[in-house]
Amino acid sequence: MREIVLDTETTGFDPQSGDRIVEIGAVELWNHVASGGTYHQYINPERSMPQEAFEVHGIGPDLLEPPQTPAPGAVLLKDKPVFAKIGQAFRDFVGDAKLVIHNAAFDMKFLNAELRWMGVEEIPWEQAIDTLAIARKRFPGSPATLDALCRRFSIDNTARTLHGALLDSEILAEVYLELIGGRQPDFGLSNASGQRGSSSEDTWRPQPRPAALASRISDEERAAHEAFVEKLGENALWSRD
Repeated sequence: MREIVLDTETTGFDPQSGDRIVEIGAVELWNHVASGGTYHQYINPERSMPQEAFEVHGIGPDLLEPPQTPAPGAVLLKDKPVFAKIGQAFRDFVGDAKLVIHNAAFDMKFLNAELRWMGVEEIPWEQAIDTLAIARKRFPGSPATLDALCRRFSIDNTARTLHGALLDSEILAEVYLELIGGRQPDFGLSNASGQRGSSSEDTWRPQPRPAALASRISDEERAAHEAFVEKLGENALWSRD
């Protein structure tokens, strides 16, 4: 099962109002395990950069009005490709994989708007998995931001001083695996081919401990249990051989 954990950075909130994508970052998972495959692209939005958006992600100081002298390491956008130049390659990378996105509605409306404008097949909405919705269902009433979920699952996000699509997708991949039940959700019951069951190479079986663990039941607890069982009579389950 192939999944793409994805994040975007944009110039604002609404593509229909002229906002555009400026960064896409994605991490590939196979059977809930990071494959090492990634996708990362900065994009020239062909418009100016609003100050409010710049304060969120710090991308494109050369597109501010007036342009700002870039800080060390700042990403400039005027020399980056426009979406029409990279859109088909991005769509090919996604394919029919599930897209794992935090607040999927936001990213999907931008991605599909950009693909639609260049005449490329859009991504079906049902292809998206929304980790924000999963988090709200699992922890109703609790904060469900990416930072809040990192704190909940003790995931290190100290490098996240500004939003960045690739870093956020890497962090989200860890959060997603925790949300669906831990980093090995199938508990290793699948073999390398992805099929459950045994094979000639799958011969491991649990073995008895070399020494039994010491009992953690106190004398008082044991006496209380025996008294409880005695009250149940001779047909109690614990009385059977």
